[in-house]
Amino acid sequence: MKFVSTHFVLKDGSDYKDLAPVFPDLLKALLEEIGQMPEEDEILQMYIALNLADLELNRKPEGYNRKGKVRLVFPMDRKEFYLKTYEKFNNLNKIVTKYQAILDEGGIKYEIPDDDNYMNAH
Repeated sequence: MKFVSTHFVLKDGSDYKDLAPVFPDLLKALLEEIGQMPEEDEILQMYIALNLADLELNRKPEGYNRKGKVRLVFPMDRKEFYLKTYEKFNNLNKIVTKYQAILDEGGIKYEIPDDDNYMNAH
């Protein structure tokens, strides 16, 4: 099964803990765009709290790996995260644009690799 992904590689001293202030906005942007925003605010707050607990301790968080159109994944081997979709999802570029704005506003230093699937999917 083919997938498309966009990687946000943390660079120039940016670390997991730097994502803590912007993580709620990242998660909300993803869930809104893929139509999976929980109806109950307590569930959303639980997803945020689980990830923030790790981010604030500068550890790799869980991300959002539930069944859905797009997943937010934090790999084990590098300081990065990526958006991944297994199905044809035309709005990944919309989420990527929102993520770039959130990260830029939060002062997070990152790069999207030139060989990224997203970059080649246009």
